Amino acid sequence: MDKVNSSKEMIIQRILKWGNTNPKKLFRIDGLGALLSAILLGIVLVKLEYLFGIPKSTLYFLASLPCLFAVYDFYCYYKIDKRVGFYLKGIAILNLIYFCISIALAIYHRKEITNLGWIYIFMEILIICVLAFIELEVAKRQTESTKNLMK
Repeated sequence: MDKVNSSKEMIIQRILKWGNTNPKKLFRIDGLGALLSAILLGIVLVKLEYLFGIPKSTLYFLASLPCLFAVYDFYCYYKIDKRVGFYLKGIAILNLIYFCISIALAIYHRKEITNLGWIYIFMEILIICVLAFIELEVAKRQTESTKNLMK
């Protein structure tokens, strides 16, 4: 069990080290993921509503949020050079708010959502939470390194 835990910790440390070295690339990853979510929610799942059980109005609403996030992400990726940690923290918080909204809507529509719908929701939430964790950790490290440079 210790080997499993230590290898998980090593993977997490490698990802965080990569993120700290390439913080702006996290915006690109987040933006592409947001576009994928928007397409899946706003097009694919709408057409397959009978399989997933999530009402179309909810899918359209949930798809609209990642579109806004993608605009933020790509703006930050192409235009922001300073205070990257601040903006990473911003998208991480938006992702966590999206997570809360998704859970609340899933609970509200729990009687209509099929098993396949729940699988989709949990997979998306898992990915969002992992990405938000990485963004918050990298943002913290970026902010600390900026403060150290200012001293």
